[in-house]
Amino acid sequence: MSGAPEDYDASSYPSVAVTVDLAVFTIRDGSLSVLLVQRGSDPFAGRWALPGGFVEPDEDALTAARRELAEETSLTGLDVHLEQLATYSAPDRDPRMRVISIAHVVLAPGLAEVSAGSDAADARWWTVEDLLDDEGPALAFDHDRILRDALDRVRSKLEYTTLAAQFVGEPFTLAELRAVYAAVWGTAPDLGTFRRKVLSTDGFVVPVEDSDLGTSGTRPPLLFRRGPETALHPAMLRPTG
Repeated sequence: MSGAPEDYDASSYPSVAVTVDLAVFTIRDGSLSVLLVQRGSDPFAGRWALPGGFVEPDEDALTAARRELAEETSLTGLDVHLEQLATYSAPDRDPRMRVISIAHVVLAPGLAEVSAGSDAADARWWTVEDLLDDEGPALAFDHDRILRDALDRVRSKLEYTTLAAQFVGEPFTLAELRAVYAAVWGTAPDLGTFRRKVLSTDGFVVPVEDSDLGTSGTRPPLLFRRGPETALHPAMLRPTG
């Protein structure tokens, strides 16, 4: 790789920093919930925000996202679904300097209580319903917009992918999987349509063998694991009305 030209002067360009922000979703007590941290310093000291931070010079955005998830919360060593959401680059989104944020969505089943890391004063789960309420807390920076975009992404992807299975621990029942749709969409899909779609999509779910079901006196509901398929054709659309 060739170096910079000899006459190149980086100081002649305005400084720009890159951060990552994380919309971490799980389902707690039947409600879709998102992780927020309370900022311990300015700007927006005391305000709630999505966890995140600056990308280090030797990191790519994905590495930074995983590091920040570990540093600002107690969610370490977990098998989570993480994907890039969008880039947010409004010139005035951060009062400190020009900061461009690469936001990510994180999904995981049954995440426990969290503790704040060194950069946060507090950390807790909030139900999405409470945050979208007019009386909910005002988030720092443009995190309200990022949260809404992340929620739209998750709700939409449940229509045309098998992403819902990322919200349940394995093994799971079809009732538990359907409850994911109810929590994320705010209403459950039609039972018959749901069962036909899940069971007729090759690789959506994989039945657990009888040997894994135990030897209790009564047979439990059929259990499943996540299958290798990632797409739904045709989509399972959200109920309307």
